[in-house]
Amino acid sequence: MKTAVIATAMLLSAGAAFAAPAPVEDIAGGSSDDRIIRLERMLKAKQAADFEMQQRLDTLQQEVLDLRGLTEQQNYQINQMLQRQRQLYDDIAKLSSAKASNTTPVSTASDSSSSVSLGETASYERAVNLVLKERKYDEAIPAFRAFIKQYPQSTYAANANYWLGQLLYNKGEFAEASKAFNAVVDQFKDSNKRADSLVKLGMIAERRSDAAAAKRLYQQVLNEYSGSAAARIAKQQLAAL
Repeated sequence: MKTAVIATAMLLSAGAAFAAPAPVEDIAGGSSDDRIIRLERMLKAKQAADFEMQQRLDTLQQEVLDLRGLTEQQNYQINQMLQRQRQLYDDIAKLSSAKASNTTPVSTASDSSSSVSLGETASYERAVNLVLKERKYDEAIPAFRAFIKQYPQSTYAANANYWLGQLLYNKGEFAEASKAFNAVVDQFKDSNKRADSLVKLGMIAERRSDAAAAKRLYQQVLNEYSGSAAARIAKQQLAAL
C-alpha cells in the first residue's frame, strides 16, 4: 500500500516541477515513514504552487475582462462620433446639391418673417447653420419647428425632425424630443434617420426607467436594420440593460 502511495506521489511531483519550483529532496533513502513524510511535504509544496498559479490566472482573467469592457465602451463612443460625422456630411452634401439646382431667390426680409419668405432649401440651410456654424442651439429649435410646419413633406423634413429631436434631447426635454423622433419613425419610413430615431427613442425610454420599452425599440432596430451602425449601437445598449 505504501509502495502505491509513493508511486502516485512521484507522478504528482513530476507534474509540479513544470508548474512551480518545489523543494528537491532525495526520497530514496531513509525509512518508509521518512519517505512518506518527505512526499507529504512535496505534495503540500505542489498544492501551494497550484494555488498561487490559480490566483495569478484569476487576476489575469479579471484584467482581460476589464480591458474588454473598456474596449466596448470606447467602440460605442467612436460609433457615436462617426454617426454624428456622417450626419453632418450628409446634410452638407444635400445642401450643396440643392443650392446648385435651387433657383428660388433668397429674400432679405427681417428675421421675424424669414421662415416664410425664404425658399425651402435656404430655410433648412438657415436652421442647420444655426447648429453647425453659429452654435446657437436654442435658436435652432424654433427654426427647425418653423421649417417642419411650413414644409411638412419636404425632402429635408425627416432630417429636420431628427435635428429637432436631437437638440431637445440634449436639453433634457425628452417628451418633446420623443415627438420629433416618432415623427421620423412614423412618417418617413424610408428615411436613413429612422433607425437612428428608434435608437434615440430607446435611450429616452432608458432615461425614463422604462427598460421594457427600451428593449423593444432596440430589438426593432436589430430586426429591421441588421448590420447598420444604428444596429451596433442598439446591440450595445441592449446588452447593458
